[in-house]
Amino acid sequence: MSIERMAVIGAGTMGNGIAQVCALAGLEVTLIDVAPAALDRGRSTIEKNLQRQMTKGVISEVERATALSRISTTTDSSTTSKSDLVIEAATEDVNLKLRLLRQIGEQLKPGALMASNTSSISITQLAAATPCSDRFMGVHFFNPVPMMALVELIRGVQTTDSTAAAMTDFVRRIGKTPIAVRNAPAFVVNRLLCPMINEAFCALGDGVASAEEIDEGMKLGCGHPIGPLALADLIGLDTLLAIMEVLHADFGDSKYRPAWALRELVAAGRLGRKTQRGVYEYQA
Repeated sequence: MSIERMAVIGAGTMGNGIAQVCALAGLEVTLIDVAPAALDRGRSTIEKNLQRQMTKGVISEVERATALSRISTTTDSSTTSKSDLVIEAATEDVNLKLRLLRQIGEQLKPGALMASNTSSISITQLAAATPCSDRFMGVHFFNPVPMMALVELIRGVQTTDSTAAAMTDFVRRIGKTPIAVRNAPAFVVNRLLCPMINEAFCALGDGVASAEEIDEGMKLGCGHPIGPLALADLIGLDTLLAIMEVLHADFGDSKYRPAWALRELVAAGRLGRKTQRGVYEYQA
């Protein structure tokens, strides 16, 4: 089906990034969140990002203004009934996602597609909560969405070929590169990446080296553009912990057990850049 109007559920880092790239690609986007303050922050982030892109010459003033005009915000989830595609980008909490998807699925217009931006949770499980499991897929964007080219496309058991084809076309239309991934815990990239970051927390907790030295070692020794602990702060320590808990529970293998140092920081509310404090401290 033709996707021209869409909704994004969740105005946080991933949700507002998805809304931005879709609006730049010519889609009408409704950004939905239960908290008005979250919508204000999301809109402000989009405005700043688009202004930065314009200043760097990536987009023109007309493109910036037009993209902003295509994005509306609301706390009313019933507006999803007008959308051709709804992407859920809420916190990585399976119970929250299931509740949202069940509610929104009942409001969809006939033939509309649904997707989740989950970074680790089973797409088959999420799809089963909706009345349109055949039109449901995982579309896993990467942070920061405007900069990262990759999108993992994950089919559930119920996903039809036509849904997969439509979602592939959608991802290419918004300027991203899709890869097809089988439904499995944490999919491909996070299955490889998150255990590496978790091991960095193990090394930090064991006193093997300081955070700065761990990150510098991986940048200079392995050619990584950003160290694993700084990357964890960018991802969000709570999100990283949630992914590791999914891997640990689903595989039942102790190698995926979340590092104690990671758990301690999350328990302290030090979640990374979004709270201005994680492994490192940041200015607002």
